[in-house]
Amino acid sequence: MTTVDDIRNGLIEKILSIRNKDFLVALDKLITSSSSESDIIELTDEQKIMLEMSEQDIKNGKLISQEAMDKRNLEWLNAM
Repeated sequence: MTTVDDIRNGLIEKILSIRNKDFLVALDKLITSSSSESDIIELTDEQKIMLEMSEQDIKNGKLISQEAMDKRNLEWLNAM
């Protein structure tokens, strides 16, 4: 199993071999944006209501499997 340190060192080696400035700038933006995952995101009132409704559906057993949902979607698409 690969450790975090192994992955990090492998990435560092690969980054050191890159000579394309635009690629490195894009990679820097990607890394910078993903490192801000700890930022708190404010939900709208509508999003909070939808989450509360979802929680109630779960508590009340109103669930559907992914397989059943895929079948339902396929039937709906074929009916169009």
